[in-house]
Amino acid sequence: MALSRLDKAQVWLFGAVTGVFFMLFRFFCPRSPAAAAAAGKKLPPVSDPLLLLSATQLAKKIRRKEVSSVEVVQAYIDRIQEVNPFVNAVVKDRFAAALQEAAQVDKLIEEETGGEEVLEDRLPLLGVPLSVKESYALQGMPFTTGLVSRQGVVATVDAPPVALLKRAGAIPLGVTNISELCMWMESSNNLYGITCNPYDLERIPGGSSGGEGSILASAGAVIGVGSDIGGSIRMPCFFNGIFGHKTTPGIVSCENQYPPCSGRQEEYLSSGPMCRYAEDLALMLRVMAGPKARMLCLNTKVDLKKLRFFSIPHDGGSVYTYPVSQELIDIQRKVVERLEADFGVKVQEVRFPELRYAFQIWDTFMVLPDKEGRPPLPFAELMGEPGRPVWPLWELLKWMVGKSDHTIAAIGLALLGTARSSKASAFAIQQKEKLQKQVDELLGTDGVFLYPSYTRVAPKHHHALFKPFDFSYTGILNILGLPVTQCPLGLGEEGLPLGVQVGAGKLQDHLTLAVALYLEKTFGGWRDPGSK
Repeated sequence: MALSRLDKAQVWLFGAVTGVFFMLFRFFCPRSPAAAAAAGKKLPPVSDPLLLLSATQLAKKIRRKEVSSVEVVQAYIDRIQEVNPFVNAVVKDRFAAALQEAAQVDKLIEEETGGEEVLEDRLPLLGVPLSVKESYALQGMPFTTGLVSRQGVVATVDAPPVALLKRAGAIPLGVTNISELCMWMESSNNLYGITCNPYDLERIPGGSSGGEGSILASAGAVIGVGSDIGGSIRMPCFFNGIFGHKTTPGIVSCENQYPPCSGRQEEYLSSGPMCRYAEDLALMLRVMAGPKARMLCLNTKVDLKKLRFFSIPHDGGSVYTYPVSQELIDIQRKVVERLEADFGVKVQEVRFPELRYAFQIWDTFMVLPDKEGRPPLPFAELMGEPGRPVWPLWELLKWMVGKSDHTIAAIGLALLGTARSSKASAFAIQQKEKLQKQVDELLGTDGVFLYPSYTRVAPKHHHALFKPFDFSYTGILNILGLPVTQCPLGLGEEGLPLGVQVGAGKLQDHLTLAVALYLEKTFGGWRDPGSK
């Protein structure tokens, strides 16, 4: 299907703006200070065996008094202090409070008379360290989302998923870096600086949950909390070689996050677990979902031989995205081959022409008004919080002389917002409806699909500015409302993580989590970036 005149205009506009940013960035910032400082440096390898255990295993050892919570928490504090100077992932810690809480856990276990089973049922994560994305409210911790104007804002409550994890016994160690206002694929802002990928410090860790992805991959955390409206869990998990799950929307609460949802954005935003070990995904999701966990059949045993598998090799050639690299095509093919060999299934390759319009679909649905006709808050208004909206062109001029409080990515998004038509694209809505119908009918309750996570491995710092729409590979799945698990698949030619998205029908989260366990066993899961 040919592009409409409006679509062609959008392609030209976005291409022109991106080209201008490219020239400006190359002129004013020829090389990022973070990349220059990181050149030639490498993360130290993991030396403490406690850091190589899953949260599930740690909780069991703590309950059985084989190791104390204080020992575990201290091991992770030591690791954060060792690696954070390299990656700048944890932006504010609460180490002293965490050690006090760990001591209370150890005392509780000493005094418990009900036995290990009672503790496991009531407090399944008792004594286990936790990291939290800074855009979630964590009582007593910064709650700025990287905005200089919100510096000094401190959370007075816990976001519901954080509260549930704490209630299950998890101990937060601190909050991690994000992209400014959570709307970019590089975790960089003028409040906390730039976060690096532990496998190559000159590469991005993804965004917006990039601090989470980086510290988890660095073995500075074992479990973490992320949010995802366009790939903000899955891209960092892909770039950093860990596991992450975008839940079926509406299962895990998205309250007490900043920025707040407006328009229809709540329909596409998901909160979910991020971790190094696949067995922790279901445990975390069961806790984070609270009473709604029963909707997901997380205790149902999945027989992978009885599932129907599909592989979608790429988006069909969108004008907005780069072609998928050969190494990602090859690794997805290897997954197909292993599934067929190990389970005797036939993985069907499918293609959806509508995926070529993934960016237009995502962009259109993100700005739709809610049921009362209220449009989403303009990005320029959010940037000015708690004051007046910013003037994007003025911020661009200020940025060129080093005087803006905002990143070039945020300024660019604000500029594009002012240029975007307020009229919804009927063409994009039509394409989404067609795609939704086909995908839902294909997957049913026993279908699982594979889809590339991105077009290539983790880009170098700031290079995502010149490939701004490749997130469409993750973003389209938000609009379709599907559960998706990001799974690592070893390291590629450059020593950077490979991976694939595993998706299923709505409320079939347990299917993708079961596939994640299989892929971890088959491809090795997370790799220590200090030992590569």
